[in-house]
Parts: sequence; structure tokens; C-alpha cells
Amino acid sequence: MFGLVTSSTRAFRPCSTTLLPYLTRSFVNRALTKPVPPTTETITTPNDFLKSIGRSMDTKMTSAPESWDDFWRTSGLDMRKVGLSVRDRRYALWCMSKFRRGLAVEEFAHEPKPKKTVRGWGPSVQNGKRIRSKRPKNLKRK
Repeated sequence: MFGLVTSSTRAFRPCSTTLLPYLTRSFVNRALTKPVPPTTETITTPNDFLKSIGRSMDTKMTSAPESWDDFWRTSGLDMRKVGLSVRDRRYALWCMSKFRRGLAVEEFAHEPKPKKTVRGWGPSVQNGKRIRSKRPKNLKRK
């Protein structure tokens, strides 16, 4: 019955159809399998790339590899060891994947969203001020 082995009281799956390989997590540097993009006329070093994507990544990632090939073999785990925050790591890896596809840096590099100035749950707070009802308070509803 569909690969199930039955015993006298219960059914169980044989080892060949278990879900164990799907539930395990492996830390593989997938950057090693991806191609290294060629340099452009404006971006020739890893430091040039980090300056061009903005968000002061050149100062945050101080121990970036000096060679072009070693920089493109860098994984998120390596960036974590350097001390980058999660948001900076995700942005750097996202920019690296866009550059690998051949897009110009000016097309995808952007600054982070500014912090919200208005906080609240709807029309009761607008432009940072609490809005009160214009209804007279001495009138009672019937």
C-alpha cells in the first residue's frame, strides 16, 4: 500500500522514503559555484564596488578581500564573521547578485528607507499630532 510496511499493530515508512534529507540544513558556500563577473571600467576592485553600492559599505566591510576573485567567493557567513548586520549583509549579497547578472550599479543601488515620522494606527495621529474629534463634547448620542 504505497510503500508502507505494515506490522501487526502499526504502519511505518522504510528508511528509503523518510523526510530526513529534506529537514536537514547545510552550510554550503554557494558563492563558490556562481560565476565571477568581469570588472567594468569604473569598478575594478572590491573597494570600488562597495563604494558604488552606497550605504557606506566600504567602511563597514573593512576586511574585504583585496582580490576580485576572492571577493566574489565571499559568503554571507564570512560577512557575518566580519561583523556586518543582517540588513547590511542582505543588501550586499543582493547587490552582488544583481552585478553578477550584468546590471549597472546605478540601476539597483539605493539608500535605505528613511525612518517613519508618523507613528500610529490611523487617522487619530496625523503629521505627528493627535487629532481630536470636532464634535462638541456636551452633545449626547441618543
